[in-house]
Amino acid sequence: MSDLVVIAFPTEAKAEEVRQKLLAMQKEYLLELGDAVVAVKDDKGNIKLNQMMNTTAAGAVGGAFWGTLIGLIFLMPLAGAALGAASGAVGGALTDVGINDKFMKDTAAAIQPGTAALFVLVRRVTADKVLEGLKGEGGTVLKTSLDHTKEAALQAALAGVQAAARAPSP
Repeated sequence: MSDLVVIAFPTEAKAEEVRQKLLAMQKEYLLELGDAVVAVKDDKGNIKLNQMMNTTAAGAVGGAFWGTLIGLIFLMPLAGAALGAASGAVGGALTDVGINDKFMKDTAAAIQPGTAALFVLVRRVTADKVLEGLKGEGGTVLKTSLDHTKEAALQAALAGVQAAARAPSP
């Protein structure tokens, strides 16, 4: 089961820096990301989503391949490629992979203009090592699907302080 974490940052650059750090941790097999999106709110209140993957471009490439293949069968590879790329781009633009775009825009509406929010969908995590890697990065946890203890540990790590360990109950 995946967990969703939304963290607000004072700048887009800081949110992107933390996203790149998470992607580096993924390469080290410390976590597995389902999605990581930076939402930026400009001074006019418009929200722009910087997705990890461009579905329009991916759709166009896939459509061009299949269009060329089908075009070869009908002896019109260029027309097939053009039609395939166009239909693939349209299909890719309409595809929503990972975190729901409407949810991200609605949630990012709460942040201040000129700031950014990092939306992370985590499938698997080695929590202690990831928290250590995020220590002192700053940011404020806006929403999570984590339990209160894990959420507090994440906020403490972002703030750069050691999370208070709970005493075992008798």
